[in-house]
Amino acid sequence: MQANPYATYLEANVLTAEPVELVRTLYRAALDAVRDARGCLAAADIPGRSTAVSKAVNIIRELAFAIHPAHEPGLARNLLELYDYMQRGLLAAHLAQSDAPLAEVEGLLSTLSEAWDRGETHAAPESALTQQAS
Repeated sequence: MQANPYATYLEANVLTAEPVELVRTLYRAALDAVRDARGCLAAADIPGRSTAVSKAVNIIRELAFAIHPAHEPGLARNLLELYDYMQRGLLAAHLAQSDAPLAEVEGLLSTLSEAWDRGETHAAPESALTQQAS
């Protein structure tokens, strides 16, 4: 059976990407997952919402694991607290079947994603990353 060409392309891009680009990709994927969760909530698609929330939580967890507090302890602490807040918000939204926490997390992720895309937080967060693309 032939491999999915998109999956092969995505894997090649991930394996060759710079750390900053990986972070940008994770933020975009987390945003997509939260938007999917909101859509599933509106459509009363519980399994779809569960999958989307789990995906977003897992992506945010990966972002948290990529932080290296030794380089920028204050920034690392703030990001870890924000990631924890977002994860709790996603889980609360899922349990309560509420859109408001999903919308809040989407807004937070959007703000962070835009900052990375503009490069405003480029220098400090990059130095806080522990996982380097090899």
